[in-house]
Amino acid sequence: MNTMSLACLALAALVGVVAGKADDLGSSEEGREQEFVYLNRYKRASDSQDKCTYTFIVPQQRVTGAICVNSKEPEIQLENRVHKQELELLNNELLKQKRQIESLQQLVEVDGGIVNEVKLLRKESRNMNSRVTQLYMQLLHEIIRKRDNALELSQLENKILNQTADMLQLANKYKDLEHKYQHLATLANNQSTIIAQLEEHCQRMPVARPIPQPPPPPPPNRVYQPPTYNRIINQISTNEIQSDQNLKVLPPTLPTMPTVTGIPTSTDKPSGPWRDCLQALEDGHDTSSIYLVKPENTNRLMQVWCDQRHDPGGWTVIQRRLDGSVNFFRNWETYKQGFGNIDGEYWLGLENIYWLTNQANYKLLVTMEDWSGRKVFAEYASFRLEPENEYYKLRLGRYNGNAGDSFTWHNGKQFTTLDRDHDVYAGNCAHYQKGGWWYNACAHSNLNGVWYRGGHYRSRYQDGVYWAEFRGGSYSLKKVVMMIRPNPNTFH
Repeated sequence: MNTMSLACLALAALVGVVAGKADDLGSSEEGREQEFVYLNRYKRASDSQDKCTYTFIVPQQRVTGAICVNSKEPEIQLENRVHKQELELLNNELLKQKRQIESLQQLVEVDGGIVNEVKLLRKESRNMNSRVTQLYMQLLHEIIRKRDNALELSQLENKILNQTADMLQLANKYKDLEHKYQHLATLANNQSTIIAQLEEHCQRMPVARPIPQPPPPPPPNRVYQPPTYNRIINQISTNEIQSDQNLKVLPPTLPTMPTVTGIPTSTDKPSGPWRDCLQALEDGHDTSSIYLVKPENTNRLMQVWCDQRHDPGGWTVIQRRLDGSVNFFRNWETYKQGFGNIDGEYWLGLENIYWLTNQANYKLLVTMEDWSGRKVFAEYASFRLEPENEYYKLRLGRYNGNAGDSFTWHNGKQFTTLDRDHDVYAGNCAHYQKGGWWYNACAHSNLNGVWYRGGHYRSRYQDGVYWAEFRGGSYSLKKVVMMIRPNPNTFH
């Protein structure tokens, strides 16, 4: 039941009371008039709040008697009670409306937060779309770059395959040349043996009879050495590899064969072969020349240059640099067997040096001369090499001389060439120093380096013929000789 219905019921009850009172008071017109007026006023007051659908017609009667004032109190109390009920109902409705408004406000606040979150999500979605687009472009770029790299890698692999095929062909050619070289070396050794036998036969001939002249030996053969790798040769210019800047490099050769006139043929002196140059000197051969040497405990014959004039004589020359006519940038096998011209620039060979230095205690003498004519020397009380399975490791004794000690730093190190890296450096020292040596990391001396004319040289690396304690690493010496001699009083 709503408020309007309650008001109508209250009004009907009030009309009934008033009607009863009117009957009791009589049909006084005055009374009826007042009641009618009262009812009409109440009706208007009710109409100001809620419209009522009931219409009451009250006859007007004049009140002739006295009207009791207290007769109106029940109606006033009823009116007040009706007003209080209406107020309570209105308050309840207001509270309900207030609660609904508060719930609506909460919903609005929640909806507003949701709207803000939706806006943020839309903004993040736009950002994510931009990021995804950027990542897609980067991925596309990486795919294109990898495809290009794959093409380049494929081209590089084809080049490597081609280079590998070329290397195989060169390796086969190298093997053929090595067989030819071994054959020629065998012929040379046979010729040396024949010459020695002819000399012994000539010495046993009677003096009165004419001594038949042995057939002249064939001219020295220029044996072609095995080539180094094309890859390395292409990296280094011809003028840079062990050549004089102003001279044309001669073709590499093995140590030349001695002629008959190169060895003393006097009948009162032994003609060799000797153990070393000191034995030749003790047998009366005091001329510096080429001699035939055969170390003990081996059948190996070798031709060496004996320096019999340098005090006290008996020196076997194992290395000589003087004009830059021989290329010293060689591979392992060439350094092992030896190369060059015995009466000029040459290297005796690691295998020959090993057999010489292991038959007795030898000392090493290194003589040097710069381009201003200054001569110095460095002497080591002992010098020998380990066998090839130790990569010809260097063993040196104590130093003496005026050149400074630039060789002890290499003591105990193995020999290194372009194709055999045995140094302690991360790279190959032979590649930077342009030679073969007992490199450490890399060198304080490099006597097998590039022979530069004039002393001071310009190069990307220190690759000249230098002795660091004498004129430094950027000065290429004019003349260098390494020679050995027995030293029975050696202590290491």
